[in-house]
Amino acid sequence: MSSHRARTRSDYLFFLSYRTRWTDNDQYSHVNNSVYYHLFDSVVNTFLIQRCGLTSDSGQIGLVVSSHCQFFSPLSFPQVLDLGLQVVKLGSSSVTYEVAVFEEGKDVPAAVGGYTHVFVERGSRKSIPMNEPLREGLSSLLSANESLESKL
Repeated sequence: MSSHRARTRSDYLFFLSYRTRWTDNDQYSHVNNSVYYHLFDSVVNTFLIQRCGLTSDSGQIGLVVSSHCQFFSPLSFPQVLDLGLQVVKLGSSSVTYEVAVFEEGKDVPAAVGGYTHVFVERGSRKSIPMNEPLREGLSSLLSANESLESKL
């Protein structure tokens, strides 16, 4: 994870802008650590909806099975943030995302984190291979430096 500090905007192919809110700040006047997970969810799900055809009633859904975040510098309201997304591992039914949180106009991230989705059938919650539109969309974000296969 120490290499996360060396990430730059050029490592990411999909971006989402986020305007911080007053309520994102905590008593220390910076964006609370829990907010970063909302940011990760926002950029990932925006991508899944816009580029992979995911809908609110899709038969296949992603469940988060692990997550992490590493913080490098504080952010606070009223900053505008850019959320960069890439895929670092892509298996038959799972994907690991990496999200970098940049202050608008900056090239180095204030935080880098992400999570792993395992795709399951909505009703049974049993793991199933990704459908083709989902896999194709996620493949477009696969980092050149990372793995095409994971255990799941």
